[in-house]
Amino acid sequence: MDRAMTLTKAPAARAVMMIPRPVAEVFEAFVDPAITARFWFSASSGRLEDGARVRWDWSWYDVSPDVRVLAFERDTRLSIEWGDETSRTTATWTFTALSPDRTFVRIVDAGFEGDGDTRVARALDSTGGFHLVLAGANAWLEHGIALGLVPDHLPDDARDLA
Repeated sequence: MDRAMTLTKAPAARAVMMIPRPVAEVFEAFVDPAITARFWFSASSGRLEDGARVRWDWSWYDVSPDVRVLAFERDTRLSIEWGDETSRTTATWTFTALSPDRTFVRIVDAGFEGDGDTRVARALDSTGGFHLVLAGANAWLEHGIALGLVPDHLPDDARDLA
């Protein structure tokens, strides 16, 4: 029996991870593109700061969304609007110091557009993507290892297999 389901709440992507580094260092890793490029995107037009507008590039996917900083609370919270002209979402990071050397990072990406199936699919894709980002950030900040998780996720020669 196939029954249509109605969404009762807008889907959102959620990813969390404890990173064993001080909160100031973890926050800086997400606002300084020289660090962020070690675990997420390939390049950025600038640093994230209050009111900033930048472009992030993923050269291996030929994707370059515009990013606008909505909230910037040093070492505590970062919120951006990002995407292209047809699909923009709001991603918010919260940083909580669990101890002087342990930071809990929570990312929520919300505001997906489209019909119910499309919004759910986009939220699931974003959830997976942000988990890769947090795992890559953890490896870089804790061990100095650039795992290449984001470019390896879906290389050109495997896109038809996904």
